[in-house]
Amino acid sequence: MSTAGPLRVAPHRIELAIGGMTCASCASRIEKKLNRLDGVTATVNYATEKASVSYDDTVTPQDLIATVEKTGYTAALPAPPTPAAGPDGTTEAVDELRGLRTRLWVSAVLTVPVILLAMVPAWQFTYWQWLSLTLAAPVVVYGGLPLHRAALVNLRHGAATMDTLISLGTLAAFGWSLWALFLGDAGTPGMTHPFTFDIARSDGAGNIYLETAAGVTMFILAGRYFEARAKRTAGAALRALLEFGAKDVAVLRDGAEVRIPVDQLAVGDRFVVRPGEKVATDGVVAEGTSAVDASMLTGESVPVEVGPGDAVVGATVNAGGRLVVTATRVGGDTQLAQMAKLVEQAQTGKAAVQRLADRISGVFVPIVIALAVGTLGFWLGRDGGLTAAFTAAVAVLVIACPCALGLATPTALLVGTGRGAQLGILIKGPEVLESTRRVDTVVLDKTGTVTTGKMTLVDTLPADGQDADELLRLAGALEAASEHPIARAVAAGAARAGTLPPVTGFANVEGLGVTGTVDGRDLVVGRVRLLRERGLDVPGGIERAVRDAEAKGRTAVLAGWDGSARGVLVVADVVKPTSRAAITRLREIGLTPVLLTGDNLAAARTVAAEVGVDEVIAEVLPVEKVDVVRRLQAEGKVVAMVGDGVNDAAALAQADLGLAMGTGTDAAIEASDLTLVRGDLVAAVDAIRLARRTLRIIKSNLFWAFAYNVAALPLAAAGMLNPMIAGAAMAFSSVFVVANSLRLRGFRPVA
Repeated sequence: MSTAGPLRVAPHRIELAIGGMTCASCASRIEKKLNRLDGVTATVNYATEKASVSYDDTVTPQDLIATVEKTGYTAALPAPPTPAAGPDGTTEAVDELRGLRTRLWVSAVLTVPVILLAMVPAWQFTYWQWLSLTLAAPVVVYGGLPLHRAALVNLRHGAATMDTLISLGTLAAFGWSLWALFLGDAGTPGMTHPFTFDIARSDGAGNIYLETAAGVTMFILAGRYFEARAKRTAGAALRALLEFGAKDVAVLRDGAEVRIPVDQLAVGDRFVVRPGEKVATDGVVAEGTSAVDASMLTGESVPVEVGPGDAVVGATVNAGGRLVVTATRVGGDTQLAQMAKLVEQAQTGKAAVQRLADRISGVFVPIVIALAVGTLGFWLGRDGGLTAAFTAAVAVLVIACPCALGLATPTALLVGTGRGAQLGILIKGPEVLESTRRVDTVVLDKTGTVTTGKMTLVDTLPADGQDADELLRLAGALEAASEHPIARAVAAGAARAGTLPPVTGFANVEGLGVTGTVDGRDLVVGRVRLLRERGLDVPGGIERAVRDAEAKGRTAVLAGWDGSARGVLVVADVVKPTSRAAITRLREIGLTPVLLTGDNLAAARTVAAEVGVDEVIAEVLPVEKVDVVRRLQAEGKVVAMVGDGVNDAAALAQADLGLAMGTGTDAAIEASDLTLVRGDLVAAVDAIRLARRTLRIIKSNLFWAFAYNVAALPLAAAGMLNPMIAGAAMAFSSVFVVANSLRLRGFRPVA
């Protein structure tokens, strides 16, 4: 493959698509091999199946690919997007998931009767063992092929993971069953497996373990399927960010508007942004004035007034008049694209938590193999007979293969995520749970998370001798004719108080306010400057009310007629009703809250005081939000981040635990680990509690999945393992794991 075309990356930095990884230890192995090359720094992300590599002139991309392939995995340069595939290769992910799902369904259909026949003696008809063999063989060979392939890769590199143990155990169980059926006594017509619980030495010639081989394969495939389904959305945060921008734009060419795709914009092009449209790219306003809603990008709750010479950011929304903008940055140089890069870097840099089962297997698997070899040698040395010696050795491998292991994580995760969905909480995958246990600091975005994210009329302050209801009715009627977000807030507040009179002679004064006639009065509603320009007197009491409102980070709108200002209407982004209680609950579960926002300091402090947060970090840009999270992590804190906007996406990905409001943007939701569908901060408390409890259940499941194996290993090594005792113990272990997981259905949210 030629590197000149497909690379599409900055010199000395490349992203490789990695294939063949089955667990976090695979990613770690590839990362170590790449980092051993001179001039190479690599990070491999198991979740996204990508390697981010920096390299110098002594190394080529082909060298990197060759190193990965020598390690036993595949590597490829990212292919350009095609109509059939998304920017991150969505089609491949779908195909991979479909293949895994097919293996799982085939294995499940064939395995269930095998287990039932083995466990219910009354159903063991004359030739039941041969039917079991016919059903189990495709499961072990076809269903278990990915496990056996991974075990071979591990063997080539002298490593042992759960794939090694599962492959060894299932093949040993299946191989011994074949020997017992064709060369032993198990193939005899009328052979049965009765339930006998006596411990006695057996030569194993009449024992088959087909239900173990097929059952373990099926359960492990189920776990891999649910894991793959969670991994499938790993690149969705970047897609959501990039799709947040405008798709096409009206460019001015020779005085006429020409509609073109956004990716054809060039620096210096002049383009038109009508009310309600997204700004196509970063630029400077050349003509027109308007209010731009940048809350999704910057976190500012109040729309920003812009005019000629002011900078605007791509993907923000024009909430007012017509603008003509000169493009200053396009493509990958825009603020939106830079934020997408931040998200990608944060996701790549966040090391995937290695699954507990893989960590345990690093010690457990070598011990079991050594014990099996030792058992074989011991019985051969004791002249116990070749058959008895092999029976004992294989029994060690069979009993060591934990049937319940395949159920331990997926059942708890399924029950936990199901219960979470009922409560409006979406947990993305098992690796998320580990973070919840260690979190000690929670960073809260203000706009849309602690607050509603919408402007609301919070106060009506009439001048001396003026009626508040009359002030609100007249001003609200005039503002109802405007599309400005602040005007809509005033109009909505007035509409709740009663019917609004009609307006005549309405005019919009860009950036300052509106004028018109209501009930025969000539009204002026807007800023102090507009009222004074129209010759209206602004009394000292009105000015003080405006200053007081602005000191709290709120927006003051003046209304006047008949030569004087008649009162002030105060608009603000109000705190959600449950936010204070939620922050109290967060403290109760051991978290320290921090309020982080791009909004001004006065507004942030007002909100913090209202909800009970002591630490406030305000007026920060999206890149600075990431820096704040990194600084807290550098101080030794384990950080959870709760946010809802595009501006929060990179910080959500960087945090040890990201929680996104489901009422927010797709970019924030996809970059997070937990999604709070309700858009209620109390759900964050429930999410952390549920995730922690699910993790405890998984750990106890893993303990029981291994405990009975460890306890039974001495019996197996002693050659005293009765197959039905092993089967019953295995069944009990699986039933216990399922029952333990079902306890999560009783999880209750905080009152």
